[in-house]
Amino acid sequence: MDYLDTLSRFAAELDYASLPPAVREQTSWVLADTLASIVGGSAEPELRALAGRLGTPGPATLVGLGCSGSADVAALVNGTAGTFLEMDEGNRFSRGHPAVHVIPAALALCEASGASAEVFMAALLVGYEVGSRFGAASRLRPAMHPHGTWGTLGAAAACARVAGLGTAAMRETINIAASMSTATSKQTMLQGGLVRNVYAGLSNRNGLLALQLAQSGFSGEHDGPASLFGAIVSEHFDSAEVLRGLGQEWHVLQNYFKLHSCCRFNHGTLDAIDQMAAAGALPAPEQIRDIQVSSYNLAAELNNPAPHNTLAAKFSVPFAVATRLVHGHSGLASFSWDAVRNPAVLALAQRVSVTEDPATTRRLPFERPARVVITLLDGSTLVGEAGVNRGDDAAPYSRAELAAKFMDLTSRVWPESHAQEVLDLTLALGQGGASLAQWCELLRVPALGDVAGK
Repeated sequence: MDYLDTLSRFAAELDYASLPPAVREQTSWVLADTLASIVGGSAEPELRALAGRLGTPGPATLVGLGCSGSADVAALVNGTAGTFLEMDEGNRFSRGHPAVHVIPAALALCEASGASAEVFMAALLVGYEVGSRFGAASRLRPAMHPHGTWGTLGAAAACARVAGLGTAAMRETINIAASMSTATSKQTMLQGGLVRNVYAGLSNRNGLLALQLAQSGFSGEHDGPASLFGAIVSEHFDSAEVLRGLGQEWHVLQNYFKLHSCCRFNHGTLDAIDQMAAAGALPAPEQIRDIQVSSYNLAAELNNPAPHNTLAAKFSVPFAVATRLVHGHSGLASFSWDAVRNPAVLALAQRVSVTEDPATTRRLPFERPARVVITLLDGSTLVGEAGVNRGDDAAPYSRAELAAKFMDLTSRVWPESHAQEVLDLTLALGQGGASLAQWCELLRVPALGDVAGK
């Protein structure tokens, strides 16, 4: 039995009900957090236009849009919606966002097949662990964006679990999925190419397709992941890392949640500024001569001071610093179109520089450090530093903070009373206290003003 057999057996046989309470609770919060990102993203005009073009009557919910569609369309649309706001959870060890690559596919198939809440939750966790472990075991080529790569294998494993496949069929589905990864370019995020938001949607859609192909008699190679991550999209693949602590050390417990509405590589810098703010009032933008940020290599890549749209703004350290200082926070509004067009933000961003400090790069992935030096017109300086980022398992946000985030993101679509009902039922799903069908009915409620589909 090789590593892929062992992983496939784990995925096929995981007993969700017998898992430690901490694992089940965390899985429920990962679901709630991802759902909030999907609901919030469903309000974006491009997402609504896509849903209008693809949506046809079907058994699967298009979340927040007041309508349904086929399972494959729901997997694509909901997966795409979940990345629009750049608020979905992630994992620093897999260097990506496992949940948003898995949940839409698992949900769509569960609705189409009439599966139970326990089947859905087990599939969610299986997909998360499988996808994240392939991410941790590989080193994607520098030009690759992690979305749409190893997440496809996680989605396939989740779908295979919903279908009740055994070890051999689970392995075949994962092998097929390895041939369905996409060639994703990092430049899309840096340049604000909105096709980047579709990468996670494609992983969900292709993961579901991998199951459909396996059930139709198609086959993959003997070890598709080793080929994909050992030679094609990745420069290194360690199969032992896939199995490290399997069933004992849970990647879902090592995730991070976000409150800064931008790429995680900005968060160390923003945490450093928040620490400065906690120590005393921050200077007004007009008092600032320049701002120097030193951080790790991935953060230093985000150096565009003049992003042309909201997506590019979320992948710009200079913009993130400037909008935080101008608006006083780093939430959704600080990365909106109004913020991108704000002359005060754009002027300050031009005075922000970001460089790599190799010593901080060596501290990855356990820390994502940043040092911020603000120099004022009178020559005085303010300095802030961050190591472990807020939201990591080592510096977690409280459940109250995550609940407030859920209400904030979903307020773009639902009234507060409905959002609270959805949150309560979402958290009950993982404890066996709610019906999946009842929950999905709540997810189909359209946006305020009933604009879905118009």
